[in-house]
Amino acid sequence: MTLSITLIGGPTALIEIDGFRLLTDPTFDPPGAYQLPHVKLEKLAGPALTPDKIGNVDAVLLSHDQHADNLDDSGKEFLKVAKRVLTTQAGAKRLGGHAEGFAPWATTTLSGNDGSSLTVTATPARHGPAGIEPLSGDVIGFVVASKKAASRPIYISGDTTWFDGVAEVAKRFNAGVVLPFAGAAQTRGPFHLTMDTNDTIETARAFPNAVIVPVHTDGWAHFRQNAQDLRASFDTLGFGKRLKILEPGVATAIEMPG
Repeated sequence: MTLSITLIGGPTALIEIDGFRLLTDPTFDPPGAYQLPHVKLEKLAGPALTPDKIGNVDAVLLSHDQHADNLDDSGKEFLKVAKRVLTTQAGAKRLGGHAEGFAPWATTTLSGNDGSSLTVTATPARHGPAGIEPLSGDVIGFVVASKKAASRPIYISGDTTWFDGVAEVAKRFNAGVVLPFAGAAQTRGPFHLTMDTNDTIETARAFPNAVIVPVHTDGWAHFRQNAQDLRASFDTLGFGKRLKILEPGVATAIEMPG
């Protein structure tokens, strides 16, 4: 299996796997502020690549649509030209168009012209502490599996903290690469809404020899930790060799562990 990941910024990454091109949570706006119903979010950095530099993608893997740091105005325009948009059931109803809604553990197949295919499974996500769902709304992650022999799946966490849903993903899938959304996002309360360093370490332990490729760690004012905080924690605890921090805008080949 061939795998390359390009970090665009925030939660947005281009995943190229076995000839397929997948984009996570599209955010292409320049820096600016977004007033949401309960909080104001401030974007500090623009994307490393613009949509025209990315080109066509086979699918957008959209963890949720209701927050501007995961889908902004330019990202919504990008959805219109993507072949497929996979997201939550509630998000698909809000977005309309060709967005497809998935509950956790539902699957779909992406098919290539050469007979190749990928299986995409929606996974549970909880955007903060227990009970947060009525405020934060529905979120999903994704597991992407190639049909090629001896390949291992990729797990994209979406905006979630560590909870039993993530642990269940680890029980069901022997992922070789994990993309945790790991900026320790914090807005109104004292709790974080995405993985912090401790959550990310727990995730690394749950997927014992997977390569950990963090996204959604930089570029927004409400993030309380960044990629370098992860580096310090992983190195201290002896996980450092498994952590792959991407340089924005640079396509990086990821070697899948056996």
